[in-house]
Amino acid sequence: MRSSILLLAGLGIAAPVQAQRTLDATTLPTRAEASGWIETSRYDDVVAFLETVAERRPDMHLTSMGYTSEGRSIPLLVIGSRDPSPEGVRATGKLRVYLQGNIHAGEVPGKEALQMLVRDMAAGSTPASWTDDLVLLVAPLYNADGNERVRLTNRPRQHGPLAGMGQRPNAMGLDLNRDHMKLDAPEARSVVSMMNRYDPELSVDLHTTNGTRHGYYLTYSPPLHPGAPAAVVDLLRDRGLPRITEAVREKHGWDFYYYGNARNMPDGETGWYTFDHRPRFNNNYIGLRNRLAILGEAYAYATFEDRVKATRWLADEILEWAVADADRIRSAVAAADASVVGATLPTRATFAAADTLSTILMGEVDEERNPWSGEVILRRRDVTIPTEMREYGTFEATDRETAPMRYYVPAEVAPAVDRLAAHGVVTHVVGDAFTQVVEVFRVDSTAVSPREFQGHNEVELFGAWVSEERTLPAGTIQVDVDQPLGRLAFYLLEPRSDDGLANWGLLERWITDDTYPIVRVPAR
Repeated sequence: MRSSILLLAGLGIAAPVQAQRTLDATTLPTRAEASGWIETSRYDDVVAFLETVAERRPDMHLTSMGYTSEGRSIPLLVIGSRDPSPEGVRATGKLRVYLQGNIHAGEVPGKEALQMLVRDMAAGSTPASWTDDLVLLVAPLYNADGNERVRLTNRPRQHGPLAGMGQRPNAMGLDLNRDHMKLDAPEARSVVSMMNRYDPELSVDLHTTNGTRHGYYLTYSPPLHPGAPAAVVDLLRDRGLPRITEAVREKHGWDFYYYGNARNMPDGETGWYTFDHRPRFNNNYIGLRNRLAILGEAYAYATFEDRVKATRWLADEILEWAVADADRIRSAVAAADASVVGATLPTRATFAAADTLSTILMGEVDEERNPWSGEVILRRRDVTIPTEMREYGTFEATDRETAPMRYYVPAEVAPAVDRLAAHGVVTHVVGDAFTQVVEVFRVDSTAVSPREFQGHNEVELFGAWVSEERTLPAGTIQVDVDQPLGRLAFYLLEPRSDDGLANWGLLERWITDDTYPIVRVPAR
């Protein structure tokens, strides 16, 4: 890695920063700002930028979340605690907020906006309450390997950055926003490890949209899995997101709304569809960890500069809301951590249609040419077209199971044992063999997807749980569902879960004699 001074000199920035009276876009611009919004920051740019701002405050510390598949350290800036260790951060008693950019390295506004945010915090030009009441964990460059694979042809039709951007997947070709359950990528294991250590109560994941030509500068989403705790989802839908939306409209005049894409239905009706409920997606996964999560999606056809502005304003208003409602957030998290043993939880789901039509702001675009690639790009017109359509913004169960008291995992089923540990689920090793009546899942048929997805052919198991007396050997792994991550353990281990270990084909070799290898003890 090049030195910070060399990098800053390359951007025309004077050093050392400590000698400067101000820290702003003129003295420490991001690469995007310095290039007039033509370029986006590379890995070394971001690291040098974070090193520079971290020198300005004793409660700012640059550390690492983990590593990419190519061995790059994933930078994590801890703000608001003089001790950046997980123990030191927890000891502050402040609400912990995680801000993430660049999980898809062609969707760069989060990376740029978060750099601008931390620069302003280092300069003291943001509200003091953001660090008096919060500890921020800031990761502008999650997909660091993908970020370095810049091409002018990545993200076709998106309006900039005109000099190119990184690619969607990581260096292994994996979409990191589909990897939160199976944890195939080291980046995914790194972010989950960070969550286990720091346990942020609120997380924000910053993206750019695809497809639909709507009228919003940014769309957002809470956790979408119908098994996510109501306390978490309701606080976001009923209070947090409406307040954030209204604040942006009042201060800047821009419209934000729930994420969606317009689809024409066979009956002629148009629907506003959100994306997916499964916890392979970041914000849905965090919901199953009983924590609040917000997905932000800047509009692809707004200019690069406007996408960064919208993303920054979203982040600012989330922090304002987190300060104002910190006690409510803590209460929601505490309620979500209650035991799910005996609860009926959805294992598979589908879109739920809203009872009434909503007014969605649709938009228009103009075609332009990227002057360097010659490719067509689209630019947002300042036009909004109110359009009545039905929303499909939530999900409902198509299959359900009652959460058991515990699961028993054979020690030799290494993928399950490994993933449970990586996710932070508490387990115990049984010391002596014992005999007990348990439930065993008998598989009567299997459907395997013919299409490979993220290196796997997804599997759906059909069958039923039956009671049976079993002798379980010493060394068996016991997973009690009565724990804070019991909800996540349920979705990892249930054979019918549409995003569990069985779904990803990770347990296939241990399904013998039509019997699922993991057994359970039902709730009393």
